[in-house]
Amino acid sequence: MPRGGPDAPWWDRLYETDRPEYIDQPARTVETGKVLRGLDRFQLMTRAYRVCSRLTLAETAGAERPRILELGAGRGRMTQRLLADHPTARVTVSDVNAASVEVLRAGPLGSDPRVDLRVVDATDIDAPDNTWDVAVFCMALHHLTPDLVQKLMAEGTRVARRLLIVDGWRNPGFLAITPLFVLTGGLTQAHDGVISLRKCYSARAVEAMAARCATPVSVRCRFSLPGYLVASLAAAP
Repeated sequence: MPRGGPDAPWWDRLYETDRPEYIDQPARTVETGKVLRGLDRFQLMTRAYRVCSRLTLAETAGAERPRILELGAGRGRMTQRLLADHPTARVTVSDVNAASVEVLRAGPLGSDPRVDLRVVDATDIDAPDNTWDVAVFCMALHHLTPDLVQKLMAEGTRVARRLLIVDGWRNPGFLAITPLFVLTGGLTQAHDGVISLRKCYSARAVEAMAARCATPVSVRCRFSLPGYLVASLAAAP
């Protein structure tokens, strides 16, 4: 599946890359640490955590005490924003990396009574059906191959009423923000940032992968300012 979708034009296929990012290396390196710190500064500067929190809470409308699962939580910044934005939300904060979860456990989220910290593989979630009102996967879809995206879709819509995916909008014009990557994390961050933009999935690709899921799911994709792909999925009736 091309990242631009099954009917991606030739120029989009040239734009696509399979070059690895530092952050995708199996072992943590000096470069990985620089990218993670740079990403955090970039998300803070662009108010991405606020945007993702707002979009997530919109999916829980009507729930008095929404149950939220954050997949791939990283540093936990988005959950901190969620807890600040909704006084009764309860959040299961998860990451596939056990070391990352231990770092979160030692921080403020580890002592918050509204937070449950777990090691979770987003493509194979050990939880009963409909455990959460919404599962959210922010700014990481481009790290997954199409087969893993389909597993994420199937699992996310199984364990939660809705699955919200937020990632970058696929358009070469967004390469114009490369200087911001340099500003927030130097050339190391720019390396990964540019590759991420070129690996982002288009709305058409997300819809096509949803159509090929082992379990039927419905999906609605839209653009959100300043440059996000927002996909809301649910198990098909």
